[in-house]
Amino acid sequence: MAEKKIQTEKKIVATAGIYDILRRPIISEKAVKLSEGNAVAFEIAANATKEDVARAVQVIYNVKPVKVNVVVAKGKVKQFRGRSSGTQRTVKKAYVTLPADAKLDLTASV
Repeated sequence: MAEKKIQTEKKIVATAGIYDILRRPIISEKAVKLSEGNAVAFEIAANATKEDVARAVQVIYNVKPVKVNVVVAKGKVKQFRGRSSGTQRTVKKAYVTLPADAKLDLTASV
């Protein structure tokens, strides 16, 4: 006899820190080009992993991501009127690829 395996998806529960992972959506020219290919960009928490980002997108937007890429953009050193120098802040970004049938329109409110 052939046994059928029934796959049940585990429901991911929103925990207290799940909303702290995705800081804000990134709205830029690159992000708009990505949205044409079913991808969105988010600024994320510095300690967030790819799995954390995927779980947060699934809970908040009810869409299971296909792929998540994470990039750390280091802050640049800048001169202020030639006298003192400082650094811009370091930003961690996540580029989330969505399934072909899913759409997240984050630019509608801008």
